[in-house]
Amino acid sequence: MGLSLTPEMILVLGLVGFTMLMLVLEWIRADMVALLVVVVIGLTGLIPSERVFNGFAGNAVIAIIAIMIMGEGLDRAGVLNLTAHFVMRMARGMESRLGVVINLVASLFSAVIPSQALAALMIPVSSRLSARTGVPLSRLLLPMAFCILTATNTTLIANSPLIVLNDLIASANVNLPPGAHTIPKFGLFSVTPVGLTLALVGVLYFYLFGRKLLPGHEDERLKVTPGRTESYFAETYGIGGETAELTVTAESPLVGMSIGEVEQLHDAPLILAIKSGSDARMAPPADHVIWVGSILGVLGPREQLAQFANNQLCRLSPRMRQLGELFNPTRAGISEVVIPPSSRFIKQTVGELRLRKRFGISVLAVTRGEQVFRDDVRGVSLRAGDTVVLHSNWRDLALASEDKDLVVVTDIPKEEQRPGKIWQAVGFFVLAKCLALFTNLDLSVAMMTGAIGMLLSGVLNMDEAYKAINWKTIFVTACLIPLGWSMDATGTAAWIAQIVLQHLGGASPWVLQASLAILTLLFSQVMSNVGATVMMVPIAISVAVATGGNPSAYALIVAVSSSNTFLLSSGHPALMMVTGPGGYKGKDFLRVGAPLTVLVLVVTLIAINLMFH
Repeated sequence: MGLSLTPEMILVLGLVGFTMLMLVLEWIRADMVALLVVVVIGLTGLIPSERVFNGFAGNAVIAIIAIMIMGEGLDRAGVLNLTAHFVMRMARGMESRLGVVINLVASLFSAVIPSQALAALMIPVSSRLSARTGVPLSRLLLPMAFCILTATNTTLIANSPLIVLNDLIASANVNLPPGAHTIPKFGLFSVTPVGLTLALVGVLYFYLFGRKLLPGHEDERLKVTPGRTESYFAETYGIGGETAELTVTAESPLVGMSIGEVEQLHDAPLILAIKSGSDARMAPPADHVIWVGSILGVLGPREQLAQFANNQLCRLSPRMRQLGELFNPTRAGISEVVIPPSSRFIKQTVGELRLRKRFGISVLAVTRGEQVFRDDVRGVSLRAGDTVVLHSNWRDLALASEDKDLVVVTDIPKEEQRPGKIWQAVGFFVLAKCLALFTNLDLSVAMMTGAIGMLLSGVLNMDEAYKAINWKTIFVTACLIPLGWSMDATGTAAWIAQIVLQHLGGASPWVLQASLAILTLLFSQVMSNVGATVMMVPIAISVAVATGGNPSAYALIVAVSSSNTFLLSSGHPALMMVTGPGGYKGKDFLRVGAPLTVLVLVVTLIAINLMFH
């Protein structure tokens, strides 16, 4: 006898539809949507009120927090810096070999570091290697990001959908029909055969077809090093010229004007620094007043600077006598940063952020796709994936990037913060993995042991640990897990499975599995992969139970397919972060991603069915 639609099922379906719509349209922040959904679930009693916020204390969420902390610890100890040296030695400057080594290293780390965090760590590494070898960054970043996603299913350590999977299976076990076998949970390395196969597919795909599929444009802006500031400005953003000093005389109309007012003048150069008396500073704020004798560090074409100095009665010196130390390339210069999807800067204008006043950073341009915003850059509202061009002191930039609201793309000179702690970082990381693998401890306890070990041994401090946690990801994950539970508890998943079987009832298991996988990967293109997993796993388990299939295989197909997001730049945060620095267009993702999507789909189905045969 078939299931009939109940008011509770209708409510759950409404919540699922609302969640999908909001995650696609982004009218409301994803974490706020998830919090709203969990509160509605509690108010309507879809699951018992004492379980509503259990997602926050769930094994999955605690494990993800611990993994984020350990990833930050590895970075602060200089593991990624050592990786860059290793890649350079292995590649020996050859493009084909460089791509393979970067992709292998990205795949290796993807098994233990969350995708978005790994992309943020690997972009500057790739930038450094591009600058040293002359290989365009556009030929390195997209394969690197795609290989992170193909290899992310190697373990349950760093992949949020796979970590959430066990919590969803536990919920499904409570609501299984009488006589059905309990679905076993997945171990830390249960998925490794499938993950390694997919990782190999990713690396081989780019080794064999990368040169034909990747964009071939040589773009100087993708090979920037800190010392090439002037040529970089000109070739990338049309901000040509050179740096110079303008000394404001007593007769100059600039006396008494603010920096903001001067920048509004016709043909005004970019003002990057100022010295008044003995006080010199980078990126003076817009309300900083100019006085007699002030020395402005400016950037612009020589003729424009000369004309401006003549009109405003200033003395022009092409040599940086007073401000030379501020403009030393080892201390300051130009850099590119990317706005990650989790940034608090999204939907704020450059002016509202007050980066000059807060950090001493000048914003020179913003790029979005093929658009470059140079004029009135203060009025540009930032979006996820935007590339922002800055001029700053490197130390100020490092300070600004600590909260993870921007990701530095350029390989800037920086001292690794705690290279002496590398053995402690690696040791506690390995300890956590061994505890998860060789003991019966929950993943959350094993991972948190490694995290607390790093904290106690001084690899990073508690404040740095808090900053390492992407709270938006945590809230979305913790609040969407109860949505999956409510789909099970109300019978909504079983009802949807019934509808699926009415249309595909006579189809083979391969067709059913492929349909679920395709539906999941399509959902994942437009919403979070955790959200797609939470919605699709209960349905997949219900379909498997109804058709006599293996629920573990069906659930795993869905969880793995949620990372098969190669068609759109917005499909995954790691892809959004490489779009700007790599200069990629939508057609690049389709050309490179469409064959890989089909390949990963086919290999996923074959590998998982062989594993559960």
